[in-house]
Amino acid sequence: MPKYFRPITPSQRKLVLPTLLELDPPDKKAPKSLLTSKRRINGRNHSGHITVRHKGGAHKKLFRVIDFKRNKENIPATVAGVDYDPNRSALIALLYYADGEKRYILAPQGIKKGDVVLTSDEPPFKIGCCMRLKFMPYGSVIHNVELVPGRGGQIVRSAGLSAQLLGRSKGYASIRFPSGEVRMINEDCRATFGAVSNSEHNLRVIGKAGRARWMGVRPTVRGVHMNPVDHPHGGGEGRGKGNIPQTPWGQYTKGYRTRSKKKTRKWIVKERR
Repeated sequence: MPKYFRPITPSQRKLVLPTLLELDPPDKKAPKSLLTSKRRINGRNHSGHITVRHKGGAHKKLFRVIDFKRNKENIPATVAGVDYDPNRSALIALLYYADGEKRYILAPQGIKKGDVVLTSDEPPFKIGCCMRLKFMPYGSVIHNVELVPGRGGQIVRSAGLSAQLLGRSKGYASIRFPSGEVRMINEDCRATFGAVSNSEHNLRVIGKAGRARWMGVRPTVRGVHMNPVDHPHGGGEGRGKGNIPQTPWGQYTKGYRTRSKKKTRKWIVKERR
C-alpha cells in the first residue's frame, strides 16, 4: 500500500510514497565488488553540449552491478535480502551462491530473505528462478527477458512489470509484453519467473519540486509559454495557437509513427497499438 503523509508543509499536501513492504535489507553490507562509482552525465555529450534536456543535479549515488545474464547454471543461491537501488524503479535482491560468489538480481514480487533460487533447465518453476524459454510451461509469468541468447535480460525490467509466455513454434517463443505487443523470441533466450517487485512505484506522487531535484530532474517549461523562435507552440496572444502537438524540433508527438524503416517487423505477431 502507498503511504500518505499528514502534511506538515504545503508541499506535502499531495505527497504519496511507496511503503516498500518487500524491502528486507541483508544483515551485512553489499560487497564492494558489486558497487562502482557512477559518473554524472547530466544530459551532456563528450563536447559538453546538452543532448537530453531537464537533467542535472541529483544526489550522489553508487551504481549496483546487476546480474541480468543469470548464467551460473545449476548452482543454488540463497537470497540474503531485498535491497533498495537508487538507479532503478525495481528493488534488487542480493544472492549468496553455494560456491561463495555474491550477485545482485532484480527482485521479483514475493521473494524474501532465505529463499533459494536457481538457474536451470529443470524444475522448480518458482519465482526468482531463471530458465530458457524452451523449457518453461505455457502461461508462465516472466520478467528480465533476453532478446539474444546469452546477452542478458533487456526487456520487462521496470517496477511491477511482467510478460507472459503464450506458446512455442519452430524454435521461437511467443511472448505478450506489458504494452500488449506479442512478439516472437528465440526459445534459447532466458527469462526469470515472476513479476518485478515494487508494483506501487507508479502510484507515487513526488509532492514538491525539491524532491524532483534530488532525483536529478530539472524544471521543464511548456512550449506554449515560449517564444516562436524556441518552440513550434510558442508565441500567440494568450493561450495556445491550436498547433498539432510536436517537439521543439517539429516531430509530431501524437499518432505519428517514429519507428525506423530499417527495423524489421518480422518478429512482431501483434502490434501494441
